[in-house]
Amino acid sequence: MSMFRECRRCVMDSSDPLIILDEEGRCNHCSNALGQYHEVVFSGQTGRLRTEQRIEGIRKRNRRREFDAVIGLSGGVDSSYAAVQAARAGLRLLAVHCDTGWNSEQAVHNIRALVDKLGIHLETVVVDWESMRDLQAAFFRASVPNCDIPQDHAIIAVTNLVAAKIGVKDFISGGNFASESILPRTWGHDARDLLHLKAIARQFGSGILRGFPHLGAFRSYFWLPFMRGVRTYRILNDIKYDLKAARQELQDEFGWKDYGGKHHESRFTRFFQAYYLPEKFGFDKRRAHLSSLIVANQLNREEACEQLSIPLFALPQLARDKEYFLKKLRISEDEWDSIMKAPPRSHEEFPNLAKWQLLRTRVKEALESRGIKVRRNR
Repeated sequence: MSMFRECRRCVMDSSDPLIILDEEGRCNHCSNALGQYHEVVFSGQTGRLRTEQRIEGIRKRNRRREFDAVIGLSGGVDSSYAAVQAARAGLRLLAVHCDTGWNSEQAVHNIRALVDKLGIHLETVVVDWESMRDLQAAFFRASVPNCDIPQDHAIIAVTNLVAAKIGVKDFISGGNFASESILPRTWGHDARDLLHLKAIARQFGSGILRGFPHLGAFRSYFWLPFMRGVRTYRILNDIKYDLKAARQELQDEFGWKDYGGKHHESRFTRFFQAYYLPEKFGFDKRRAHLSSLIVANQLNREEACEQLSIPLFALPQLARDKEYFLKKLRISEDEWDSIMKAPPRSHEEFPNLAKWQLLRTRVKEALESRGIKVRRNR
C-alpha cells in the first residue's frame, strides 16, 4: 500500500497517484501553477489595457452582427461574474444556457436575475432528457471518475452550435486561473472526446445519441480553432479575479444566490463530486479548488485545511440528494450498491482520442515554428 503524501504548501495529496513532492515537500501541481501564474493572470493597468484591447478586437470583428460574443451561462459564480464584466465593458452578449435536466433552484434564479438586470439576451437549449439520462447512467456503470463528461460535452456542443448558427466566432468564458489552475489529469478526462463518450454509451448504455448535442473529433480539435477561427477570451484572468469578492458583489447587485461548493449549481455535479468521487475513488475535488486559491493568494493553507475538515454532506442532505439522483437516473439501490463496489477504472481503459489531442498539439507547434500565430484561449 502506498504511503500517504500531502503537499506542505497547498492541500493536494496522494489521492492523485502522479503527485510529486520536492525536497521541501511542495508538490508539482502548485509549483507548476505558480510558475505559470504571472504569464496568465494580469491586474491593474496591465490588465485594464489587455481587456480594452481584447474587447475592442471583439467589437470590430462583430460590428456587422447582432451580437459581439457568446457566453455560456450556468448560474455559477465564474460564468456569472464573467458575464457581468463583459457586459460592463460594452459587449453585446448572447448568453446561452444548456439545460441538462439538473439545474438547482439557485442556478435558475441566478441566470434570470443576471440577464434581466444586465439586459442581455438569453437562449436556453434543453437537451433530450432520455439521451442524457442514458449516457450519465452508462458512465457510472463504467466505473470511471469523470461522469460529468456527458453534461460537459453537451454544454460545449450547444454553445458552439448556437454561435455557428448566428455567425459569431468570439466566446467569453468564465474559465479562470485563480480558482482552476490545479486539476490532476488522473481525476478526469477531456469532455470533448466523443469517441470515448460513444464507446462507454455502447458498452454500458443504449448507445443511442439521438437528441444529444455533440461535436466530433475533427470539429472539436481542428475545425473550430484552426478553420472556423473560434476565439475564447477568459476575461477573469485580466482582472485578478477574487472569488470571495465576486460572490459578494453578485449577491449585493444582482440578488445572486450562493449554492455551496464549486459547480454545485448543478444537482448532478453536487452529488457526483461530493459523494461518488470521494467514496469510490478517494478524490475530494475541494483539494484542487482550494489549492488553486492558495496559489492565487486568496486563501492560506490553514484556512484550506479547516474547510476540508467540514463534511462534504450533512447526512439528511445526502439522503435527499441520493434519493433524487437515483430516481432521476432510474438506477435501483441494488444497482447503485454494485456500482459503488465495482473496482474503479481509468478512462484510458476505454477507446479515446488521446492521439487526436497529441496531433492537435503537434499541428499547433508546427504552425508556430513557421511563424504562424495560433490563437490561444486566454
